[in-house]
Amino acid sequence: MNICLLETFYTGSHKAWAEGIKEHLQANVHILNLSGKYWKWRMHGGAVSLAKKFNALDQEFDLILATDMIDLNIFLAQTRQKTHDIPVALYFHENQLSYPWSASDPDTQNGRNLHYGFINYSSALSADHIFFNSKYHRSSFLSEVDRFLHLYPDERNLDDLALLHEKSEVLQLGVNLQALDEFKAIKSSGPVQVLWNHRWEYDKNPKEFFDCLAQLKDEGLDFQLAVVGERFTQEPKEFRAAKKHFSNEIVHWGYVESAAEYAKILWASDVLPVSSIQDFFGQSIVEAAFCEVTPLLPRRLTYPELFSEDFLYDDLTLSLRKLLQSNTFKSARSEVSKYDWSKMSAVYLKRFENVVDGFR
Repeated sequence: MNICLLETFYTGSHKAWAEGIKEHLQANVHILNLSGKYWKWRMHGGAVSLAKKFNALDQEFDLILATDMIDLNIFLAQTRQKTHDIPVALYFHENQLSYPWSASDPDTQNGRNLHYGFINYSSALSADHIFFNSKYHRSSFLSEVDRFLHLYPDERNLDDLALLHEKSEVLQLGVNLQALDEFKAIKSSGPVQVLWNHRWEYDKNPKEFFDCLAQLKDEGLDFQLAVVGERFTQEPKEFRAAKKHFSNEIVHWGYVESAAEYAKILWASDVLPVSSIQDFFGQSIVEAAFCEVTPLLPRRLTYPELFSEDFLYDDLTLSLRKLLQSNTFKSARSEVSKYDWSKMSAVYLKRFENVVDGFR
């Protein structure tokens, strides 16, 4: 099978997923991508740039696999002479209808944020098949589409909801977990190492995370802190304040370019308190859990779908306090090992073959 994978935001988990497909699937995968920055502009103009790249290719494809950061309608319009007889699958890493926009975002303040959700909605309509990375993601998107369409006065086309239901399914993320074992190490018997390994962005709710740690520090509980994860041009103000407040606890601060160094930090950590207000899968959590870092997860979003009751909390500060006091940690490695590409590659290939067969 020959697959053309379109990714306008080629960084972080999006990049890792695309490279995983290329490396692990028994298929020929050609990746067309743009750098992972200026995400709003990528959703508007990225399709034009990738269409030009696609039209310049002298290659035939059995499947086009696009992700949610592209305006699929523009791409297909610009490439219709070459793509009219190729099935198109759309993979949602996230979507802008369910995503909790920050009140400080100028697009929210000026009512422009709805357009990004419309790009996701109209792209889903144009795709032959849709994949979501979790059950929670699929259900929340379809619910938000219904709410979104009811914002408008007429011609809502509500019957399209049934179509989106019918042609969508869950295909959870494949992750290169086995590569992390190369750097496996025995955890230190020193102070508990608390980990943050998510993007430094609003939806990961750094305020609750650092407020929790500040309270436990004031109570006299001892811990170390490793803060990694991808950083962007703008980042929540909480990080600057936390770097100063936890100067005595910090053992690492900042994004890690080296995969080896990142893995070593995961293996050295003990607990991953998660405070996110949005997460459609949680690759960084899966990676940490595979390295036997105990995840503490809110009883919401996709987490009850991916992890057992042992790792869910109702009160973050209470749960983390108990762990720090008991110094007893549970491993969730067995719950996330199934997402390694060694197990997921065959699943992906079969799903893609089904899309192609259904198009004929």
